[in-house]
Amino acid sequence: MKIAGIILLILGLIGLAWFGYEAMQESESYEVLGAEVAVSTANWTPVIISGVIALIGLIMTVANKSSKT
Repeated sequence: MKIAGIILLILGLIGLAWFGYEAMQESESYEVLGAEVAVSTANWTPVIISGVIALIGLIMTVANKSSKT
């Protein structure tokens, strides 16, 4: 269970980095009244799912350590 937790944690963190970078790059800038306004057009669902997977992996890893004591 600890190995599965570590794998989920690593995959979740990689997904957060990958999809987070892509989401930050998907923005459009507009100039309104002399001020530049950036609007995000990204789909944040993969970022949220990656975060949940990383959190589940962290919980699995920590729960396995605490159950052995």
